[in-house]
Amino acid sequence: MAEARLGEVVADWTPPPRPDRAAMTGRFVRLEPLEADRHAFELHDAFQGHDALWDYMPYGPFASGSAYHRWAREREGGEDPRFFMMRDLGSGTCGGIASYLRIAPEVGSIEVGHICISPSMQRGAAATEAMFLMMDWAFRAGYRRYEWKCNALNLASRRAAQRLGFSFEGVFRNHLIVKGRNRDTAWFSVIDSEWPALAEAYALWLSPANFDALGRQRERLSDLTRLVRAGSDPALEG
Repeated sequence: MAEARLGEVVADWTPPPRPDRAAMTGRFVRLEPLEADRHAFELHDAFQGHDALWDYMPYGPFASGSAYHRWAREREGGEDPRFFMMRDLGSGTCGGIASYLRIAPEVGSIEVGHICISPSMQRGAAATEAMFLMMDWAFRAGYRRYEWKCNALNLASRRAAQRLGFSFEGVFRNHLIVKGRNRDTAWFSVIDSEWPALAEAYALWLSPANFDALGRQRERLSDLTRLVRAGSDPALEG
């Protein structure tokens, strides 16, 4: 009888804490726990007129600030998902939202999702730093696995995941039904052993020396994270 092959022993495992409601502040962005009364109308204004932002979301677009306020009110106190709003420290305005979800401390896994970033923030350093801050908290807290999932048709999201250093893991076919349509889901992850090198890549990219006087990057994040990723997304080749 062949000897069974077993995974590595996870010695002295201690489940990490669940995300709390503490704000996270970087050089370009501040992540604040979502509060409908403080954030909803400003976020709606940032998203207004850009209905394509909601194409792959299970909700939206929202017809009014009041409708978005109701949505935010129902989610502001949630434990899973745990929502945060992105405030651009340069302009002082709200420009995006994201959450932790599928939080499983018992196995050390956590996902980032429900990401919606206004066009005005999409190509700035603030949105990238927001993703770094959320990932940094998770690994410093003791999580082993940090996930990103998206509609497989959403190439912009797949491209963003790869740029941020997530490794492609595959596509779950017929995974969900969203707004009455089939969703195949592309899966990505970063694991704890990859984080030290990936954190160095972020530190280099976010450093003041990497931006010129007009705020333009000198070195691309995708070039820095490519050296860390365990796997590339074949949908983005060519």
